[in-house]
Amino acid sequence: MRINRLRWRLTLLYCAASIASGVVLLLIIVVLSRSLPPADAPAPQGVPVGPGRGRLPVAVPVELESYRSNILVLPGIALAIMAVLSLAVGWVIAGRMLRPVRTMTERLQQISGRNVHERLAVAGPRDELKDLADTVDGLLGRLETALDGHKRFVANAAHELRTPLTVEHALLEEPLIDPDATVEAYRANFERLIAVNRERSRLLESLLTLAGSEHGRGRAEPVDLAGLAEQAVRDRAAEFDRHGLRVKTMIRPARLLGDPALIGRLVANLCDNAVHHNTPGGVVEVATRLAAGQALLVVTNTGPVVPPEDVDRLFEPFQRMRRVADDTHHGLGLSIVRAIAVAHGAVLTAHAHTEGGLTVQISFPAVS
Repeated sequence: MRINRLRWRLTLLYCAASIASGVVLLLIIVVLSRSLPPADAPAPQGVPVGPGRGRLPVAVPVELESYRSNILVLPGIALAIMAVLSLAVGWVIAGRMLRPVRTMTERLQQISGRNVHERLAVAGPRDELKDLADTVDGLLGRLETALDGHKRFVANAAHELRTPLTVEHALLEEPLIDPDATVEAYRANFERLIAVNRERSRLLESLLTLAGSEHGRGRAEPVDLAGLAEQAVRDRAAEFDRHGLRVKTMIRPARLLGDPALIGRLVANLCDNAVHHNTPGGVVEVATRLAAGQALLVVTNTGPVVPPEDVDRLFEPFQRMRRVADDTHHGLGLSIVRAIAVAHGAVLTAHAHTEGGLTVQISFPAVS
């Protein structure tokens, strides 16, 4: 158990201040008591001087009343003086202890989006203030990572959107600058424009899906993961045949709580990735099952060798292992998969095979 150093420090300081206050109070009383009559002074008139000499008279002499008044007044004066001194000492101690907090506040007020890389970097022994500063530094680090990722995403999205716009402009301009353009040329350009527009629509749809997935899931209801996997395999049967791929399925009942549309998109994206990044005559394996209270989805494919250090990068937006001229994919499929998994509290793991290909496993909290 970690010692609360700051709490002990404050306790000892306040204790020391109280003891010092008591000592000062005693000193003040001693100094003020010198003005009182000495102990061997004769008793005031009318006061018995020894035991057994009768009671005090009903009429108390003025000298005795003044004597008692002095005894009650002097501690009150000392207490008032000590109250003022305690306020001053407490003010100094509190300011000294809160100085690191003021320093951190001032430095945090100077941090903005332009210098989010700066840190508090508070030195000193490990205490509550040091833990707070380290926690804030960790938060700033995560914020810096998120901002950098956002900037890269915006830059990549702008680049991906600029390309079809440039192509569309060229296709529209080509027949206008050709005086001999025929109807067939216009028709061909329009067909190409439709293809470019369709590709841009897919990109925008993917961007919207990614943004919605990162924001969080929608409605939560029981989802049949096995049924979604079977449907994804059936929908891609023609594509499997066209690429000469063999499909192996081991689909067992598995249910989870989530957004059916997003989970369906996750399964579809994993299957599409297994098809498009495969080799002719390769294999695609799709499996679902329950294990240790988790609904598991596992998709494996053969394909080119993926360096292990590049596996995590594939789940970032607009990241692809290879770019080809006629590639209509934008590198958003796996990033959408990761965003949907995070939104559903799932754990995503992926590892590359030495002989080529990739295995992706997603563990969702299962429901009965």
